Amino acid sequence: MPFYRSPLAISAFDAKFEAQKIAFAPISFQVARCLLKFNLLQLISDCGNKGCSISHLAQQTELSEYSIGVLVDMGLSMGLLYLNDDMYTLDKIGHFLLHDDMAQVNLNFTHDVCYQGLFELEASLLEGKPKGLSSLGDWQTIYPGLSQLPEQIKKSWFEFDHYYSDHAFESLLPLIFQAKPQHIVDVGGNTGKWALACTGYNNEVQVTIMDLPGQLKVAMENAANAGVAERVHAFETDLLDVQKPFCENGDLYWMSQFLDCFSESEILSILTRAAKVMQPNSELCILETFWDRQPFEAGAFCVNATSLYFTAIANGNSRMYHSKTLLKLISQAGLFVDEDIDNIGLGHTLLRCKRKP
Repeated sequence: MPFYRSPLAISAFDAKFEAQKIAFAPISFQVARCLLKFNLLQLISDCGNKGCSISHLAQQTELSEYSIGVLVDMGLSMGLLYLNDDMYTLDKIGHFLLHDDMAQVNLNFTHDVCYQGLFELEASLLEGKPKGLSSLGDWQTIYPGLSQLPEQIKKSWFEFDHYYSDHAFESLLPLIFQAKPQHIVDVGGNTGKWALACTGYNNEVQVTIMDLPGQLKVAMENAANAGVAERVHAFETDLLDVQKPFCENGDLYWMSQFLDCFSESEILSILTRAAKVMQPNSELCILETFWDRQPFEAGAFCVNATSLYFTAIANGNSRMYHSKTLLKLISQAGLFVDEDIDNIGLGHTLLRCKRKP
């Protein structure tokens, strides 16, 4: 990670401008969202390099010339647009906001899941509780409520969660099946996407999903719809309840984008319980997006921003971790990392762990 290790090479004048961008960031965010929602960026893009006028845009949208004017003028200041003989024309940042699927997934997640709740970030930091979660529902953490979220919010949450993991599946599956596991325990398997990927890759493997009842209901329905219900099994549990049993007899225990949902003490408890049920030849595979292992600064920015979702919305005490933090917890749980692989998918790291002798 070559970035974050020296001061920014930026003038005081430009640094002051960047500070103003931060001060008005919530306004910029909502302008960008509205430019997309009302199709203004697409309409401007369709006009090509000649650009288009406010009156032309007003003829094709439900917005008044006033409403369009305040949006596109701020779009100029945000670098999304530029003026070509007084015609509004799409610039490079606007192009990627319009066409980059990662930007759209992140924007929808931020708006639908996080935006209102982040107003309570200050209280969440002080109390160690997700005070912003009340904007979505009445739960202590977001996880029991995932299956109950309003459809648009649920859609944005799962698209965000799956976007990053799905990009890793293709390269992960051959790695996971190197040791020819017969029984995979998917810890925190959510809707069962990994279980279905495994059963699709190998027609003999059995997968047990450990999760809360709401998530398991969806996962089992998905397994039935995929025709693999006889090979995908449910293990209902609350992984924060240390009195509940941990699934045994797994050849490979799988934790994908899972441990970042817990505090350090909770992670240690989960890993310790997993280690206790592992056989000497069992393997624990952990897939995470560590901010310090990102190949590009944009990835580290996205990962660190996601930590604040956990702080204010999800649970109040977890985050996207530095790899050294998790490596320490793995060792404390009685495990060691047998193989450490970076740059999988969109900045994922795979840690293959075994029990210490």
